[in-house]
Amino acid sequence: MITLRIAAMRQMIIVPALAAALTACQSSGPQQPMQTTLAPQPQLTVPQGAQSLSIAGSPEQVRMALIASATERGTPVVQDEANMVVIERKMTEANPALDAEFGPSDNGDRLIRVRVRFTGEACRTLAVQDVAIVNNARTALAQSFVLPGNPNTMQSLQGLKTRVERTSGCPALPVS
Repeated sequence: MITLRIAAMRQMIIVPALAAALTACQSSGPQQPMQTTLAPQPQLTVPQGAQSLSIAGSPEQVRMALIASATERGTPVVQDEANMVVIERKMTEANPALDAEFGPSDNGDRLIRVRVRFTGEACRTLAVQDVAIVNNARTALAQSFVLPGNPNTMQSLQGLKTRVERTSGCPALPVS
């Protein structure tokens, strides 16, 4: 009798768990563009040293892709807003070149801070990325130095574009 109850309880637990697992494993190929009404979008400027491109997807799809990518890499998201995501990665190795260029960071952590701002509509979002070095982060001696964009940081932004456009359901936009 007890064995039958245990078997029945296992079945009650295992069947829904398997159904949930199968649902999670299903391919999420291209989706239809998000048809939600967007809140009024801010105007963006592209400051000197920043990089930008247009993405065939909504601002929300861009935000979700940024969060997912950072989470997959174990990179902390320190700011998550409707039109901006900021991620930071702590630099753990000594870097004499950065010490020479920006001074030492001996009173706190040195971080790489990436800020991506974005605005747009359902199938066209402008993304603007800027990168900074932060010495002595989260201390009274914190200093931030904006870094000029380079091919590596642009490649990262183009990776975001590819990731969003793969599932947005929108016609792809040319790389700008």
